[in-house]
Amino acid sequence: MGIVGVAGRARGRFAAVAAGGAVALVLAGCTDPGGPPDGADDVARGAVGVQLFQWTWPAVARECTDVLGPAGYDYVLTSPAQEHILGEPWWTAYQPVSYQVESRLGSRAEFAAMITTCAEAGVGVVADAVVNHMTGQDGSGIGWVGSAFEHYDYPGSYADADGDFHHCGLTGSDDIENYQDREQVQRCELVNLADLATETDHVRATIGAYLADLLSLGVAGFRIDAAKHIPAEDVTAITDALPDGTVVWSEVIRGAGEPVQPEEYTAAGQVFEFGFATQLDTAMTTNRGGQFEDLASGAGLLGTTEAVTFVDNHDTERNGTTLSYRADERYALANVFLLAVPYGLPVVYSGYAFSSLDGRDTGPAQDDGGAVLDARCSEAAGPDADVRNQGWLCQHRWPQIVPMVAFRSAVAGTELVDWWDEGSALAFGRGDRGFVVINLDADAVKGTWQTSLAAGDYCDVQTGALVDGACSGAVVTVEEGGTFTASVPAGSSLAIHVDAVPGS
Repeated sequence: MGIVGVAGRARGRFAAVAAGGAVALVLAGCTDPGGPPDGADDVARGAVGVQLFQWTWPAVARECTDVLGPAGYDYVLTSPAQEHILGEPWWTAYQPVSYQVESRLGSRAEFAAMITTCAEAGVGVVADAVVNHMTGQDGSGIGWVGSAFEHYDYPGSYADADGDFHHCGLTGSDDIENYQDREQVQRCELVNLADLATETDHVRATIGAYLADLLSLGVAGFRIDAAKHIPAEDVTAITDALPDGTVVWSEVIRGAGEPVQPEEYTAAGQVFEFGFATQLDTAMTTNRGGQFEDLASGAGLLGTTEAVTFVDNHDTERNGTTLSYRADERYALANVFLLAVPYGLPVVYSGYAFSSLDGRDTGPAQDDGGAVLDARCSEAAGPDADVRNQGWLCQHRWPQIVPMVAFRSAVAGTELVDWWDEGSALAFGRGDRGFVVINLDADAVKGTWQTSLAAGDYCDVQTGALVDGACSGAVVTVEEGGTFTASVPAGSSLAIHVDAVPGS
């Protein structure tokens, strides 16, 4: 199914408005006069995000216009915007040198233009904000736009002599060695990265000024990178100074038995629920349908309005703690599940290919000067596509994933109903508005399923969208009483919903 045939949901949450040559982002319905956002509005309306990892600003802008807006994505999570160290690996972007909005992904003007373009497409920009640390190299250096720095000296921002950095003294290297020790996790260095003293007024003010600068360019909010390594009270103090309605997604990896847990950070906004991703990996890998029911409601995890959910991200696809694109059809089906269940605010990950053996540090394709080349997606993007090393995978365009963005909008606000699982297959409904069958088996599954849908014909959006009032793929007929009979091929899924009905 081509992207052009996908009908997006009605927009209006984000709109770009020109005023005196400047561009302001209007967050219609986003501001909560009573305090910071709790995620309830986004979850209730079925919002979906996408992380375009290491995409340049011009490429993101085009994707907002051509794909993300029409498909119904609400947010795009970009890579960090600030000046960083020089180097080819992906992680150079996560070692700030200054807070200038200039990087190998584009200029400040390109960043601002991207935000305007995405807003016009109805897509809000969430910027990845690296505020826990600065660089990790011991010697001096020069940043992307020429800023000189030392490991603990960043002219115009921070100086060790002013008490802007932690030196924990708890380990021989000052690096974190024991994640069971809260003080090490939050005061020692994460792999030698100069750890900012976020409890101090000056550091908080400097970080706050950077976030305010990005807000002035129109971002909808921030992903707080490495939030686990910042005390929750510091994250809250920094984010409390932001305008009401600012999106905040904190990165807090859930570790069994560890003292620092994601529940501590919900006062600042929503938190990435790594527990969902790791449990989904286990369920998809063992292919047992019965493991999914609790996961579909987030049992034992953050509350649904507090959680940002995902299948994988740029870290987990490299460290093997979750599924990744290498799982092919299982990865695609995991994203179907992510977008079909009512739990959390889902963010689809979209990155590039890299060697599984020795290329985990590999950065995106770059020119001779180190600037990242614009992402280009193949028309054949999908789990079966043959993508070379550093080639863009474009998971957000995969034919299994795209239709589920509209599915989530169609079933927004409904509960999980009519659960069924047998062997390596599962099925469930979303109130009286949608139904999904996921077949993890090596063989087709044929059955008759009970739904809460009204009788009538529905498009199976996994095989084709509703185009000009007709199903471009299979038609599923729901009988009086709510049942339908179908055969779902091995390693595939079926999805029907009330916004994809022939004749409408």
